[in-house]
Amino acid sequence: MAKRFSRGGGRGRHQGGRSAGPSLGSPGDRLWLHGVHPVLAALGNPDRAARRLMVTAEQAERLGQRLDQALAARGGQPRPEIVDRRALDNLLRGAVHQGIALEADPLPEVFLQDLLIKAESRPESLLVVLDQVTDPHNVGAILRSAAAFGADGVVTTERHAPGETSALAKAAAGALDLVPLVRVGNLARALADLKAAGYRCIGLDGAAEREIDAIAVPSHRALVLGAEGPGMRRLTRDSCDDLVRIPMGTRAYGGGALESLNVSNAAAIALFALSRRRG
Repeated sequence: MAKRFSRGGGRGRHQGGRSAGPSLGSPGDRLWLHGVHPVLAALGNPDRAARRLMVTAEQAERLGQRLDQALAARGGQPRPEIVDRRALDNLLRGAVHQGIALEADPLPEVFLQDLLIKAESRPESLLVVLDQVTDPHNVGAILRSAAAFGADGVVTTERHAPGETSALAKAAAGALDLVPLVRVGNLARALADLKAAGYRCIGLDGAAEREIDAIAVPSHRALVLGAEGPGMRRLTRDSCDDLVRIPMGTRAYGGGALESLNVSNAAAIALFALSRRRG
């Protein structure tokens, strides 16, 4: 695999000044992660700085050894604060918290070249590239699918894309602490870097002639997805090596036919198709 790519290909998770308040998460601030999977994944991630853990007595008992082991791996810190559900309801503004919340720092920056350097020693690599996918719930769900199918990272844009927030982390169900999320300033340049490093960029486009199962899957591939509605921008589409579509049925509803999928659903199907090499 070629090793040529430009420096400064893109920023990773944004870092900045710290906030002392219980922010639900804006780029650069500490954020409150909530829900069992996001909190346990964050505690299990040595790169995640954990500041304050609040949990109900019922949830602490329910989690038992899972929580004890996660805390033991980081020296017992932060010490759990036993609170009632109303305190979490008030703190998290009614979010579905499952009785547990963790105040944490945003993850350290990850750069595109960090992913490429790690991939040099691997026989296979699968990345996901998002072109201005703006909904944090969709990005979180895509991270979750990326983790399920063994992707090495998700690349998104610095602008017109969500930062690291509690909503994104909740939708990712722990995958935010498992799959690197890289933000780049120039997506076309990032795709050029990927191709120079030996990746084949495969764009998902509903108007493409070929179906995704019809193409050979190389050892190093990047799945490229556009925003719902407009899809990939022209320059992004032109930067792809292949354009493919997911075969859709013709079942009618309300006098019409279903023509598209939610981007996170499409990502899951496409990741399954690209998770094994063939051809």
